[in-house]
Amino acid sequence: MIIVYAPAGGEREEYDARTLRVSEAAIVSRTTDMSWGAVRDGIARDDLEAMRAVVWVLKKRSHPSLRYAEFDPGVEEMFARFDRDEITRWVESAVAAVEAAPTATPEDLADALSGMPAAALDREHAETLIRRAVEEYAEGKGTPAGQQQDGPDVSPSTTSSGPEPSTSGFSPTSSTSPLETSTA
Repeated sequence: MIIVYAPAGGEREEYDARTLRVSEAAIVSRTTDMSWGAVRDGIARDDLEAMRAVVWVLKKRSHPSLRYAEFDPGVEEMFARFDRDEITRWVESAVAAVEAAPTATPEDLADALSGMPAAALDREHAETLIRRAVEEYAEGKGTPAGQQQDGPDVSPSTTSSGPEPSTSGFSPTSSTSPLETSTA
């Protein structure tokens, strides 16, 4: 999970929470009065305090005297995004879940992954990966992409509890994240 810090009038910064050392994670936990698991889950939900503490600790690497009270970003200045590896794992898991449903269609796979580009740090990578996965699934099913098969409509979300992108347990979308438009 990448925390994007985009201060108003400043340079956009990206922080990978997975780069934290155990001692740094302990500082985050003490500062937020949350367990590391709660902090990790909070990042996935765009919990401002969890993201603030992680970014603060990572910023302290280059600014050791930075105090927590001095780092107080605006509520719209931080949001979480999936990195390329997390997106890849989500797509692979969604394909496996859809393949397990005998009547699933390529459209079901496309629907299951439709929110991923907005949650991705690299939107173009996510769109390309999803397009390829849907095309390959359609070829494997013997159905041209965009053509519905006969049979009941089965949603992949009902066949699985959801793909797990990593041991972090992050969800692919968040209702509080500002959606970014593609620059392509």
